[in-house]
Amino acid sequence: MTWVTDWVRSSPGTHIWLLVIGITSLVIASASEGLGQFLVHRTSSNIHELNEHPLPSLLISGFWIERPSSFLLYVALFELVHANVERWLGSGRWLLTVGGAHIAATLASQELVLLAIEGHRLPRSMTHVVDIGVSYGLAAAAGVLTYRLWPPWRYGYLSGVLIFFAVPLLTGASFTDFGHAIALVMGFAAWPLTPAAAAGGRTDHDEEAAGPAEEPAGPVEGPAKPPPDPGPDPKSRQER
Repeated sequence: MTWVTDWVRSSPGTHIWLLVIGITSLVIASASEGLGQFLVHRTSSNIHELNEHPLPSLLISGFWIERPSSFLLYVALFELVHANVERWLGSGRWLLTVGGAHIAATLASQELVLLAIEGHRLPRSMTHVVDIGVSYGLAAAAGVLTYRLWPPWRYGYLSGVLIFFAVPLLTGASFTDFGHAIALVMGFAAWPLTPAAAAGGRTDHDEEAAGPAEEPAGPVEGPAKPPPDPGPDPKSRQER
């Protein structure tokens, strides 16, 4: 089981996040229906909570999921997406990417809800809508993961990701679909944070394919040695 330990250590942020989600999911699953509803509303980053508790609601909402029964699905997605991105970018740049996308997508999507309420397209009760979950961070990680894959797999993966997020956006989009699109774009925009960008666009596969730098053929000559000193020319000596 050494490889499991090494995998967890290589992506600590992903697995700490999963652990917290597992705990909060157990809390909701064991709570009464009324308490469960109170918790998901109290920890939502909706308009009401953002006005009352802006920073806590932005942070806490990313550690809860509405349906504890979907926890195993999130485990699989975290291991496939988040863990690989964190190992590649490093924990700091991974957190900057997914955390920034979660915050930006939450604020943008709730601003959309507010505009719809003010335009009488949504009821005022939407200020208390449930808005919790980890999907915005997953969308951003899925976006930046595109740069980790090698062609031609990259293009197939990119097409699948775009279709997955674009179809709901183009067919009766909700505020969460809009937030997913924002987060995905932020993941694509995180290219400068990737090791591939630092390497001038070369992927790890490119480095391996290129192999080590070639050394010049033949022996390497050192600096030329001066010829031995023959001593003074006998003819140049003065006789007495």
